[in-house]
Amino acid sequence: MNPSQGSTLSANVAGFVDGSSAKREVSYIDNLPVYVKELIAGGAAGAFAKTAVAPLERTKILLQTRTEGFRSLGVFQSMKKVVKHEGVRGFYKGNGASVARIIPYAALHFMTYEQYRCWILNNYPSLGTGPHIDLLAGSVAGGTAVLCTYPLDLARTKLAYQITDTRTRSGLGSYHTRPVYNGIKDVLMSVYKAGGVRALYRGVGPTLTGILPYAGLKFYIYEKLKSHVPEEHQRSIVMRLSCGALAGLLGQTFTYPLDVVRRQMQVGDMPSSLHGQVRFRNSIEGLTMIVRNQGWRQLFAGLSINYIKIVPSVAIGFTAYDSMKLWLRIPPRQKTQSISSAA
Repeated sequence: MNPSQGSTLSANVAGFVDGSSAKREVSYIDNLPVYVKELIAGGAAGAFAKTAVAPLERTKILLQTRTEGFRSLGVFQSMKKVVKHEGVRGFYKGNGASVARIIPYAALHFMTYEQYRCWILNNYPSLGTGPHIDLLAGSVAGGTAVLCTYPLDLARTKLAYQITDTRTRSGLGSYHTRPVYNGIKDVLMSVYKAGGVRALYRGVGPTLTGILPYAGLKFYIYEKLKSHVPEEHQRSIVMRLSCGALAGLLGQTFTYPLDVVRRQMQVGDMPSSLHGQVRFRNSIEGLTMIVRNQGWRQLFAGLSINYIKIVPSVAIGFTAYDSMKLWLRIPPRQKTQSISSAA
């Protein structure tokens, strides 16, 4: 065998191996059920988006809960203070819990939305089709995702809030922060030992009250806006991002006060001059007491930073989700498709 023949044979073998690997990858991906692909795509998109806006999320929680030392500060002053006392890593305190929560939350939210939508269309044809179906499916999907992941959201909030809970001032006037919790597992174990399963779901009432209309409105407004877009622009990613960002902004504005109540209920048992003795039995009582004791403006504390973070969050989330759908080769979901037939 001459050298040229040997090179040709080697190239053929390499090509055969590469082709076999590619076929195995294609076969493996294509054999995944559609709902599993949606879980993967939604979880990845949620993780990318949440990590990108983590600094804004941490600052928003500090403003919402009126943490000691942050009550009278604005968004940028609060961010400067976090950097000064904790460094850049301070912005990502609680982000591990946040990502651990958002992966299953986003995965479940996208997948169950698709499944609920198909179920409604198949079993209640009298309701017709249109954005109102997205309102119903999005609301129920949001509630499902919240119930499955709420303890992780509780852990994320407590980790993000603990910046000043056990803070002492030294003789030179510098701050020293001593963490209350050491991580997600520590939070969950401590909360469970103190109050059982019920304590892990403290604040879930206002969360559900807020997420049901928010998730539904987000999908409803998004689909409603898309219905007014010319057919030739329907597949434009810029159009999708614009409609999604506007839907998120409007939905968040209407339901934001309930998010503030939820945060204060979640941190109500942590050592703080403001929250140590405050207990809300339900959402209505929380809204009433906050307005009476802290003023109605507190119901919208941190809303400006929420506006700032929601646009890039939605943009990154939609882009990542679309990219993952292309990579996983997720087909357009048919009206009659369900989990049982998605394999």
